[in-house]
Amino acid sequence: MLSSQAKPVIGIPANFIQPNEMSSGNHSSSHKYALTAIELCGGVPLVIPALRERVFIRDILSIIDGLLLTGGAANIEPHHYGGLPFPPNEKIDPERDNTVLPLIRGCVDNTIPVFGICRGHQEINVALGGSLHYRIHELPGKNDHRMNRALSTRGERFALRHQVDLIENGLFHKLLGDTQVMTNSLHAQGVDRVAPGINVDAVSEDGVIEGISLPDSGTFTVGVQWHAEYHPLYHELSDKLFRAFGNAAREHVEKTR
Repeated sequence: MLSSQAKPVIGIPANFIQPNEMSSGNHSSSHKYALTAIELCGGVPLVIPALRERVFIRDILSIIDGLLLTGGAANIEPHHYGGLPFPPNEKIDPERDNTVLPLIRGCVDNTIPVFGICRGHQEINVALGGSLHYRIHELPGKNDHRMNRALSTRGERFALRHQVDLIENGLFHKLLGDTQVMTNSLHAQGVDRVAPGINVDAVSEDGVIEGISLPDSGTFTVGVQWHAEYHPLYHELSDKLFRAFGNAAREHVEKTR
């Protein structure tokens, strides 16, 4: 039996990358997510390989106290939400799709906290029955939310870029005590039809859904469209969201170990 001081295990699903036909593939995740799981969530990061087997999913759910969903270059395949097929050259990661989507549903069923970032925000919505826009910048009245690849440094690309309005009396507003925040922006897809039971907590100036939560999950279940892991130490809302996620993961430890 572990003591009440046991650190929560924060599961971080990996992207699956197969650079060529000769390679068996690699499971990868950015270093920043693991560091944030330690420094802001007070947890022990566990990178989860993209393996879709049902038994593996069940075993992971028995180990983790929180699920931190990362960004990724590939988009969620549209057959998961009834969307139109992608063009042939679209980056996809079916191994991640088929690992993460059931993991999210399993976490909700087992009251395990979930924090989704960028692609992870979209995964929460899809896993719970919502849909996505394929290309936000092609919609009338929407801005281009994609990464500006003309910028020369990573710091410039991840810099705060546009305003996000926080829904009054929503989770984000209550955490920050304000109704506006600046965020970075590095995505082409975005939430379209919101999944049943999900609240919209944050919206960009052009109406793109930037933050969601599942209030009836019994724990912290939240997604943000911006890359909250990139500068949480000087972005107050991102910092508070990570810490709230960490607190929920510690509560899971107390209840289950």
